[in-house]
Amino acid sequence: MTRRRVNVRMPALGGQGAVTAAHIIATAADYEGYYAVSNPFFGAEKRMAPAESYARIGMEPIYDRGEVVYPDVIMVFHPQVITMGKSYTMPFYSGIKRKGLIIINTEEDLLTEEDKERLEGIEVKVFNFPATRFAIDIAGTELSTNMAMIGALFGAIGAVGLEAIEEGIKSRFLKKFVASGGTASLDSALERKFKKKLELIEKNLNTAKAAYELAQRWSQEQGLEPFLPPPPKKVTV
Repeated sequence: MTRRRVNVRMPALGGQGAVTAAHIIATAADYEGYYAVSNPFFGAEKRMAPAESYARIGMEPIYDRGEVVYPDVIMVFHPQVITMGKSYTMPFYSGIKRKGLIIINTEEDLLTEEDKERLEGIEVKVFNFPATRFAIDIAGTELSTNMAMIGALFGAIGAVGLEAIEEGIKSRFLKKFVASGGTASLDSALERKFKKKLELIEKNLNTAKAAYELAQRWSQEQGLEPFLPPPPKKVTV
């Protein structure tokens, strides 16, 4: 089932990087050639409190903002969104469209039989994916969980490739470093900082790529079609 637009809702907990993920998703989609926007929603701005972000990717310019009430994709960043109800929408899959997709960061099945029956009734696929374990095993830190979730999203929906994901990650983390023209010690400090940035980007890219490839295989096994047609030719003024 192809669409003209894909709306993504990302329920998470504070500190998991869902806001960063939404930004990278939109940037990568834009680089691929789609129109895209992202925006966050905050309640209590503290770690482990419910947080939510949204991304919209489409074939035409997107003007609406705010909460995604009827998502095509839901990305659950933490099991507590489900097990403890840490979500602004209950049940967490409320509003999901027919033939939608749910990606859950979990190593075990968290859905009740009632949940499964309701989702199967509207042909929604559920991809249980251990994003945090991927992040720890590949990047060495759970802070790259959001990178694994980004890779899983694009691998599953088949709309954005690895090159665009790389550009999205680089755009978010890599800033231009300009030679100071000053002391050697300051130049050396800048060089060390730049090197750390490159190492961070490489770890994040590796995490996203591994998740992308896993989700892509899962998507093929499920017989999922790409969620969007190839990107349009954008009109520039």
